[in-house]
Amino acid sequence: MLSLSIVVTYLLLTLVAGAVVYSVLAIVAAFQYLAVEPPKLIRPEPISVLKPLAGLDLGLESNLRTFFEQDYPEFELLFAAREESDPAIAVARKLQAQFPNIPSRVIITGEPPYANAKVYSLDKMLAVAAHDLLVMSDSDIRVTPSMLKTVAAEFQDPAMGVATCPYRAVAGPSFWSRLEAIGMNTDFHSGILVARMLEGMRFAVGPTIVARRRVIREIGGFDRIKDYLAEDFVLGKFAADAGHSVMLSSYVIEHHIGAADFQHNAAHRLRWARSTRRSRPAGYAGQLFTMPFALAGLCVLWNPALWPVLLFVLAVRALAARVVSWGVLQARLNWFLLPLEDVAVFCFWIAGFFGNTIIWRGRKYKLERDGRFTLLAK
Repeated sequence: MLSLSIVVTYLLLTLVAGAVVYSVLAIVAAFQYLAVEPPKLIRPEPISVLKPLAGLDLGLESNLRTFFEQDYPEFELLFAAREESDPAIAVARKLQAQFPNIPSRVIITGEPPYANAKVYSLDKMLAVAAHDLLVMSDSDIRVTPSMLKTVAAEFQDPAMGVATCPYRAVAGPSFWSRLEAIGMNTDFHSGILVARMLEGMRFAVGPTIVARRRVIREIGGFDRIKDYLAEDFVLGKFAADAGHSVMLSSYVIEHHIGAADFQHNAAHRLRWARSTRRSRPAGYAGQLFTMPFALAGLCVLWNPALWPVLLFVLAVRALAARVVSWGVLQARLNWFLLPLEDVAVFCFWIAGFFGNTIIWRGRKYKLERDGRFTLLAK
């Protein structure tokens, strides 16, 4: 009869082996993604860019300016915030004055009648948007002048319904911001790439999504996703379920994540973890295999004689992180912070199994089992 020590050792080694296989899959998936040749733009069509605003993000003016500077023949910019006194509105109006030749409009939505204020803003902007092709982009996004050209080329395929733009996380000056950026530029996108390779894109994620107006209408409009915290995920899922093509765009945006302290960073990570657990329960449990360094560390803590496993896993993990972060996203990687981020991700993953409340923009919400959420207190 095997002792408990041997059983636990075999179990940990099995988990580590699975995590190593996952890292290899991430490398293969990254090269598969990079092998796709982006289409060339032949038939440009007009685009409506929808930008929900809420407060002054770090570098907000520079972020918004990049959308005014698009090298594209016909597009409009729509901005929405709850109230005129939001400081982000002043920034948008300043840029409107600087770029009078770019059609743009500011919309004051008022207080949203449901939990997801971002979806409410998108719905209000969609009601006045002039075009069928929509780019829905958060205020902390920065792009190059070719962004609209690239996504328009991808939507020349009439079957295309929704696209997710991968993003290169750009950290603010704080330690916790730099730590989180590493996770976004490695683990998060590894998961997207592996899912894309194994089952195709059946979801959308991230701060910039491109979609057809008619596709949003066919899945029930924003009214169908208004009560979900992960509205980006379910938008892609509902579109895929309805038979529309969903893709991972070839265009990589910049996501400027600010300079959060530990308290705000932890609240953000817990919100992300708890939302993912309810949006994709099986996938959330499977995230354990995306944490090879943490699992190998547990092996060594349990049995110090297994330290060569830690070195091997660290090498494989580093290679996968390098391929995804630099090869796909062209993001710099801090090798010293990478192991710390792996440990942090593991801790927040465990914490994500507990609790059903989140803090979002200073307000407390309750998460339901199906991923919907409701406001508890203002």
